Amino acid sequence: MTTPAPVFPNATILGYPRIGRRRELKRAVEAFWSGSITAEQLEHEAAELRAATRERLASLGLARTGSAIPETFSFYDQVLDTAVAVGAVPERFAGLADEQGRVDLAAYFTIARGIGDDAPLEMTKWFDSNYHYLVPEIGPDTVFSLHAERILAEFTEAKEAGFTTRPVIVGPVTFLLLAKAADGAPAGFAPIDRLADLVPVYGELLEQLAAAGAEWVQLDEPALVSESLDVDRARVIESVGIAYDALGALDARPAIFVAAPYGSLDDALPALAAAPVEAIGLDLVRGSLPEGLDPVTAEALAAKTLVAGVIDGHNIWRGDLAAAFERVAAVQHLSSAVSVSTSTSLLHVPHDVADEDELDARLVSWLAFADQKVGQVAVLGRGLAEGRGAIEGELAAASAALADRDAAPGVRVPSVRDRLAGLAERDFARVSYDERVAAQESLELPELPTTTIGSFPQTTEIRRARARLVKGELPADDYAALMRAEIERVVRLQEELGLDVLVHGEPERNDMVQYFAELLDGFAVTKHGWVQSYGSRCTRPSILWGDVSRPAPMTVEWSSYAQSLTEQHMKGMLTGPVTILAWSFVRDDQPLGDTARQVALALRDEITDLETAGIRIIQVDEPALRELLPLKLADQPAYLDWSVGSFRLATGGAVPGTQVHTHLCYSEFGVVIDAIKNLDADVTSIEAARSRMEVVDDLETSGFDHGIGPGVYDIHSPRVPGVAEVQALLERAAGAIPATRLWVNPDCGLKTRGYEETVESLRHIVEATVAVRAERAAPVLAG
Repeated sequence: MTTPAPVFPNATILGYPRIGRRRELKRAVEAFWSGSITAEQLEHEAAELRAATRERLASLGLARTGSAIPETFSFYDQVLDTAVAVGAVPERFAGLADEQGRVDLAAYFTIARGIGDDAPLEMTKWFDSNYHYLVPEIGPDTVFSLHAERILAEFTEAKEAGFTTRPVIVGPVTFLLLAKAADGAPAGFAPIDRLADLVPVYGELLEQLAAAGAEWVQLDEPALVSESLDVDRARVIESVGIAYDALGALDARPAIFVAAPYGSLDDALPALAAAPVEAIGLDLVRGSLPEGLDPVTAEALAAKTLVAGVIDGHNIWRGDLAAAFERVAAVQHLSSAVSVSTSTSLLHVPHDVADEDELDARLVSWLAFADQKVGQVAVLGRGLAEGRGAIEGELAAASAALADRDAAPGVRVPSVRDRLAGLAERDFARVSYDERVAAQESLELPELPTTTIGSFPQTTEIRRARARLVKGELPADDYAALMRAEIERVVRLQEELGLDVLVHGEPERNDMVQYFAELLDGFAVTKHGWVQSYGSRCTRPSILWGDVSRPAPMTVEWSSYAQSLTEQHMKGMLTGPVTILAWSFVRDDQPLGDTARQVALALRDEITDLETAGIRIIQVDEPALRELLPLKLADQPAYLDWSVGSFRLATGGAVPGTQVHTHLCYSEFGVVIDAIKNLDADVTSIEAARSRMEVVDDLETSGFDHGIGPGVYDIHSPRVPGVAEVQALLERAAGAIPATRLWVNPDCGLKTRGYEETVESLRHIVEATVAVRAERAAPVLAG
């Protein structure tokens, strides 16, 4: 910059929930998809939501000017927004752009969701969170060009309303590190190879923002804290200098704030300190204060604003506010210019705990959702400005809530802890896989058995019945009768389609985690605690606040009823301990491994009861196994030990003749392939269709030798795959995996899909499987 940088606000957040306090954006987007509203109406709804968000943040204590409020709105995903802004649209969707290369809302959503034979962008987890981002596709010939009309329009919209906000964009290094090589890219090509071509487009964007009046811009670079990327770490750090030396050298630009959430910058900090940026965000919840800095780095940091992320943006506990203030004070030893922020964007937490009028008041006093966290940031900012004495009351109140939580009944239950203490090594293992295979021959399954992952579409009628039950308008017996009728319909449908191993469809389950949380001690559930998972999809994470135990069987009645309807095998369906933790807000007062083992013991008891009821195939889903993998390599062995161990504890009591399945989705499976093997499930189903069966290479080279079901139907897109498409995927899998171990299934559960597309897709899966079976039998018959 040629002029001195403006002062960074002393209190801010890295981002805010964007789906709406009552999921207004979700409903508007889905109405647009269905044709119920126009693009103009959707734009109007979005503008109203953005305006309400800015006013809310100002009312909670963030300044209306000075760039304290971040602009983090997205119709679907921030990585997709960045891809569109820099012109990185896959070739198969190039025809959706206008003559200037811009895409409208319809085209934007098509890239996200696919259409016809054109598959959408792949989707995977955003670092170690339950948010899913769309993976850009970058090749040597990708033409980068700026299309930042929406970014500029949202900044201008805020300015006209009296706000000077801070545009937030995925940084260039992270954008390319999270991208995948486009189809046809040469061997050895990596998207980060295109950094020098991409940075000038970011430069144009900064110049246009400066011209529009932006004082600060936030470039999110969480990839800098991760050691779990495919690119050599030295190259990642080198890329920091390449990108930010160029951007920082621009004459006309806003001041640059580089945020690096989800962990410590560690060896990337010196490179970022040396770069000509004005502010650096430090995650001091997942990460730690840098120590032992060399004199050059220390001097460089002292000249920058350090934004201390001391309020946890990833969980919902009120926390120790006094300790957070002490961490902020410690940062002042590194720089005299210090600000307070959340550790991450608040998109990971619900809007407002004050909305939860059905939660126990004592529990509520321990919690802080997004709005409460904004208030905490504002309090700490005031403490920075006026001294600790000005906020002593707020600090004391938070400390009192923490002490009350520690002493509350149910937080520690002696019987639960005694059972954990009595575990032995034998509780974590079954007999050998070969012995189990022999015992399971009596299941008499065909080659390439077909099945689904568990859930079937949750229709409007099902949801309406559940809502009426909750409101007391529908008697429990009537509700149960409706669910039994739906289960019978699903069973008959699967029989008609020709599936081999059936599921009951889970109509009685509101969510694969919440259902169990409502039946286990130690949990609470919210009424309005919605969090965006991907696109318009929202989840309502439960709150795991105390020691966990199972008062009574949870699934046996439904599974037994479903099995009574058919002679075919019916899978019992459970959610695994790691996923229950990952998709809940988990207590932070003890190691995660201890909590996972408590959940595992409850599931172990459930498996025993399912076996007693005659269920011989039981699926324990762990779609979040990869999600919680620490970003730091040194932390991964301990995680893999307790996560795998908790699964094995849950399933270790199953008899040899019980076939244990598990399911994983949206993961870079090569990273955790050894852990998947160590789960020792008899059959593992995994996401593979959206990534076009890339995972089979990892499976083949790893020596994975248990049953495996790589998905052949991407259920996160409304596309119906054709028979030929499914058959091609299945043939690729069969070329790498022995048919004796290969299962055929969709990528994930079918809960979010409609029945028409589900039935057609499953019919195609069965037809493709029959064709592949026939191909395999043909040489034998010819002989």
